[in-house]
Amino acid sequence: MFIEKARFESIEHLENNIHLIKVYSPSIAHSAKPGQFCNIKVSETDFPLLRRPFSVCNVEGEHVYFMFDIHGEGTKLLTKKISGDELDILGPLGKGFDYEGDFDTAVIVAGGLGSAPFPFLTKYLTGKNIFSFVGGRSKNLVIKWGLQNVLVSTDDGSEGFKGTNVELFQLKTELYQNKKFRVFACGPNPMLKALQGLCIAKNYDCQLSVECAMACGFGICQGCPIEKSDGDGYLLVCKDGPVFNPKDIIF
Repeated sequence: MFIEKARFESIEHLENNIHLIKVYSPSIAHSAKPGQFCNIKVSETDFPLLRRPFSVCNVEGEHVYFMFDIHGEGTKLLTKKISGDELDILGPLGKGFDYEGDFDTAVIVAGGLGSAPFPFLTKYLTGKNIFSFVGGRSKNLVIKWGLQNVLVSTDDGSEGFKGTNVELFQLKTELYQNKKFRVFACGPNPMLKALQGLCIAKNYDCQLSVECAMACGFGICQGCPIEKSDGDGYLLVCKDGPVFNPKDIIF
């Protein structure tokens, strides 16, 4: 874990309110793993001063990419940065995806901004078949950037399958059912809960990346608890996750 004064390099508008920023951050770039996140201080002088968590979206050389939507004053401030500005970044944080082991097919299930960690993960899935089930409420909320073999679902039917990406995942079993596959998922809690129930019932190999507010990022503030499935208290999303085995947690 590092506190790095990173150099802001560029910002790209992707879809709707979704943006992608590129920063020069060599220490974090060299140590980050897929599924980890960083906490960024968006401003040194203006409120809000608390750091904001962002998934590591991609790494290229000594540059790190973060994807986000405009959701409050903090992210608005990020969109106003210009090349050469300094960003105070803490990371990499948390437990990422386990991409090792005996599987030949990776099934990505991403809802909305839950697509953010998967461009980076995809780089580590060399030699694997990859299918990406990407969902959103409507077509302008579907994020495909950096993903492979994308199958789209939308709640309103404006693009692809009309329904949820978990439903589409269930319908397209021919893509993965007779293979050794592992599911990697990130998105809103209702999506993760639905996928959790399915994967437990079917005994699928699955990893869930949980989204929530994480103020400190490493377990000191105790502000991101998630209930343990064995009834023995709570885990912390920032320290014990954000990636969990679906059998270990309760939404």
